[in-house]
Amino acid sequence: MTNGTAPFFIEDTDESEISSDVAGLGNLLMTTHIPLRADGSIETGDIRTQSIATLESLKASLQKAGSTLADVIHLTIYLTDMADRPAFNEVYCSYFKKPYPVRCAVGVSALADPGMKVEVTAMAARRIA
Repeated sequence: MTNGTAPFFIEDTDESEISSDVAGLGNLLMTTHIPLRADGSIETGDIRTQSIATLESLKASLQKAGSTLADVIHLTIYLTDMADRPAFNEVYCSYFKKPYPVRCAVGVSALADPGMKVEVTAMAARRIA
């Protein structure tokens, strides 16, 4: 078990990454996700396809860190086109159930890859055994 007052990091398995996959303090986790395919390449399809890839990536990282989507307490959603928000919400509602996490949607002019339409940052509880 980790010291509850010391931050911990679960490193990304991609050696070229300059960010940890998940960071935590006590039973609080933080993680940010982009639309990655299972093979690690960036999904550049439509907003629905990218939203699914992003939330699947989030789900996998949370599971690796001892958490689940049901443990998410806050999401910040970054969209390059706020007109995509209804489509993102449709996908979101297939991954999250009531009571929904607290969330914020932010319109941005660009993300790290020119083809990316969505990115999410999540805060979640960690189930400590």
